[in-house]
Amino acid sequence: MINKSNVKEPMPMLRDEERKTSFKEVELGFSDECAIKEARRCLNCKNKPCVSGCPVNVDIPKFIHLVSEGKIDFAYDVIIENNSFPAICGRVCPQEKQCEANCVRGIKGEPVAIGRLERYVADKHIFDGKKSKTDNKKEKIVNNIECGKHKIAIVGSGPSGLACASELADFGFKVDVFEALHSCGGVLAYGIPEFRLPKDILNYELENLKNKSVNLITNVVIGKSFTVDELFENGYSAVYISTGAGLPRFMNLPGEGLAGIYYANEYLTRVNLMKAYNPQFDTPIQKSKNVIVVGGGNVAMDAARCAKRFSPESVTVVYRRTEEDMPARKEEILHAKQEGINFMFLSNPTGFLGSNGKVETVKCSKMKISKDLESGKNFVEPLNEFFELKADTVIIAIGNESNKIIREENSGIDFDEKGRIIVNEETLQTSRKHVYAGGDIVTGAATVILAMGAGKKAAFQIYKDLLNEK
Repeated sequence: MINKSNVKEPMPMLRDEERKTSFKEVELGFSDECAIKEARRCLNCKNKPCVSGCPVNVDIPKFIHLVSEGKIDFAYDVIIENNSFPAICGRVCPQEKQCEANCVRGIKGEPVAIGRLERYVADKHIFDGKKSKTDNKKEKIVNNIECGKHKIAIVGSGPSGLACASELADFGFKVDVFEALHSCGGVLAYGIPEFRLPKDILNYELENLKNKSVNLITNVVIGKSFTVDELFENGYSAVYISTGAGLPRFMNLPGEGLAGIYYANEYLTRVNLMKAYNPQFDTPIQKSKNVIVVGGGNVAMDAARCAKRFSPESVTVVYRRTEEDMPARKEEILHAKQEGINFMFLSNPTGFLGSNGKVETVKCSKMKISKDLESGKNFVEPLNEFFELKADTVIIAIGNESNKIIREENSGIDFDEKGRIIVNEETLQTSRKHVYAGGDIVTGAATVILAMGAGKKAAFQIYKDLLNEK
C-alpha cells in the first residue's frame, strides 16, 4: 500500500520552552505508526535514485519497504550492510542534499523522510534490544585467518576512523584506534551537541566496537607520542590517518585576541565534551548577555544553539551572504529560529573593540552580492557602510583547517598547500606504502557520512592490499 501524501509525517519535538534551556534531544523520533505511514510514501523506484545520493550506498527502498511492513529487524540488517552507524547518520547527515535530494517524491512535494526512518530503525534496534543477524557480522564474512596476522593502526577516532575500524574488525584484523583527546568519537563527541546527537548513542556504538575487539586508545597524539615510523616499527602492517580538520580558521582582525572571543571548536568542546552545561562539572565558560556567532554553517548553528541554552539576553548569527547561501542544513536554521536566535545577513565583522582586555563591541561592514561577468558566479564584497553590535561573547565559526602535527614529523607523506593529505582517489593510499588517509584530513571539512564512506573504502583497500586479493 502506497501513501499518496505529498507531505512528510511531522517529527515530534521537545516543547519550545524546554528547548531554550535544555540539552535534551530536540527531535524525539517517529512512533511506530508514524514510521510505517511515512515508509508507505516510498514509491520503491526501479532505478533507486536515492541510493546514488547516499555516500555509502545503503539500499534505501529495500529498508523502507521493510519498515512499511513492520519488519524492523530486517530493515536494520539492510542498513547495517553498508552503514555501520545508522543511529548517528539518521540524526546528523544532510539528507536533504544527498539521498532525499534525489527522491522522486520531492518533485511534486516533500521527499520521503529517509533520515528519520533510518534513525527510527536504528533506535528500535538499540532501545528495544533487538538481535540482528549482522550483530555477528564477523561470522557472516569469510574470516580469512591471514587477517588475524595483521595489526592495523587508525589515527583519529572520528567518524572516518571508527567506520574503518568497524570494517577491518569484521574482516578479522587486529585494530588499534589512537585518539588524542580523553574520549573517542572526534567531532561526534566534541562538536555535535547533545540536543542533536545524544552521547548515549555514540557510547553505544563505541561499546559495539570494543565488542568487536577494537582497541580504543586515548590521550595519544600520533606525531608526538609516536611517529608513523614508530607505528610500523611496533608491528603495524598498515596505518589509516583520519585526524579530521579540527584547527580553527582565524579571521585575523584587530582585537581578535580579546577575552570572550572563542573559536567554535573550543566553545563546542567545552560545552559537549567537557560538559559545561552540567553544573556537576566545573568547566569554565563565559556567562553571556549578548552573543555574536560569526558564520553560516552547521558548526555556527550548533554554537549559536548551545549559547542560547545558557540563557543570554540575545544570540545573533552574523553571516556575510544571504540566508539562501547558508551551507547549514535548512532544518538546523529552522530550529535556531524557533529557539529565538536572531540572524543578520549580508554583514561581516571588521574588528573587535573592548576594555580591560574583554570584548564589548563587534565592528561590522554591510556586504552586497555581485556577479563576476566572466564566470557568472556570485561573490560578496563590502559596502562603505559600517555598524557596531554589542557583545560580551563572540564565537567565530568560519571553518576549520587540518592539524599540522603529522605533516611536521616528515614521515614521507605528501600534503597539499592547504595541509591536506594527498591520496590516490581510487585507493586512498598516500605517497607512502601501506599508509592510507580519508575524511576531512583529505577533503577538508565535510560531512560525517562522507568521512564514514572514506573509512569504509580504506578498510576494503587495506584488506585487498595486505592479502593481495583482486
